Amino acid sequence: MHTKQYRTFALLLLTLVYGFNFIDRQIMGILAPFIQKDLGLTNTELGLLIGLAFAVFYTFVAIPIAWLADRFNRVNILSIALATWSAFTALTGLANNFVQVALARMGVGIGEAGGSPPSHSIISDMYPKEERASALGVYSMGIPLGIMAAYFVTASLMDVSEDQVNWRQIFIFLGLTGIALAVVVKLVLKEPVRGAMELSSGTTISKPPFLESLKVLMRIPAWWAMCFGIAFGSFVSYAKSAFQTKYLVTLDPSFDFQTLVIILGIMNGTTYAGGAFFGARLADRWGKKDIRAYGWLPAIAMLLCLPVGIIGWWVDSVEMHLVFATFALLLLGIYLGPSFAIAQTLAPIHMRAMSTALFFFILNMIALGGGPTFAGWLMDVFGNNYNEIESIRYSLTVTTCVFIPSVISFLLVSKFLPKDWKAAEERNLAQAS
Repeated sequence: MHTKQYRTFALLLLTLVYGFNFIDRQIMGILAPFIQKDLGLTNTELGLLIGLAFAVFYTFVAIPIAWLADRFNRVNILSIALATWSAFTALTGLANNFVQVALARMGVGIGEAGGSPPSHSIISDMYPKEERASALGVYSMGIPLGIMAAYFVTASLMDVSEDQVNWRQIFIFLGLTGIALAVVVKLVLKEPVRGAMELSSGTTISKPPFLESLKVLMRIPAWWAMCFGIAFGSFVSYAKSAFQTKYLVTLDPSFDFQTLVIILGIMNGTTYAGGAFFGARLADRWGKKDIRAYGWLPAIAMLLCLPVGIIGWWVDSVEMHLVFATFALLLLGIYLGPSFAIAQTLAPIHMRAMSTALFFFILNMIALGGGPTFAGWLMDVFGNNYNEIESIRYSLTVTTCVFIPSVISFLLVSKFLPKDWKAAEERNLAQAS
């Protein structure tokens, strides 16, 4: 059994790795206006680079990597994955056209596919189910902290004016830094015992056939509802992240870009991170009284995020948009911890990495693949009849309405979860011999 100090250290290291995962994703959206101008891309092409080109490889490759992570050393898989996506991030900075950037983004997607499945599995073997949402909530803070770091790195590596932003230098710097972190992960992280938190000392786990465990996972209604809940919510979130910088630069070209980047970084590192952390803690606390809280809490957050998100695209100034965006980020962070905990707790012990991979498959094909691509396509469609700022507003307003199926999905989670959670506990105990 690992000491409390080591568990904390390992969790923070995995959170840092997850942060690098999102630095590499977010940087495309932050630098979108400059990449688009430099390479002469349409909004649809830009959306494809941010979304679908990455998501297709990320989601499909994650499944075989998760299969390996459920059977072999997860630390080795994670460190190789981190080195791979970081190398392709650096190569993005050397690309000269749409096809070359797309190929580099595909490589990033392949590498990042090996990030979360082994990490989720490692965390679940270090923390009991009663603390799992909180631990995974801390891990999920890698998302806002990574996004914040992406903004700060952009601000620190910018030249004197926004017209001189060296986007290539930023990609290369981030890629080389990630490769160095991969070496650290390999050297200091230890592989935990699988199922350690479900078993008493001296017991072992019977390992059912893979297809049998997969069929069990696929028959869990709350798991499916959670997947679609977070997927539809993230559909809006990824679209917003992909085009927020473009929207603000278009809304007020005179607003200092470096200042804007720093503000957006602080927002993500405080309000989004705060939503992720306190959402997970509240879910664990509320969940002890009523397990349905793991569905109710995200549903309430997404319902509130719908009007806040829409209003934010129609205010008249950058400052007012940032106010509404701050509230939206706080609400968006809430669903992360509860969703990650559901994915791990409901899964058979030897399917935890696969549960995350399949969960992320649904999440990223819908959200990361669909959100930016759909929003970018709508901008070009609305651009035939409206000016640039109006086409962005109409596009992102329509996209924000996808919060509605997210709310419905999380309400279904609350309906199915009590029965499915109890069944998971009984199944895990039955595997102990």
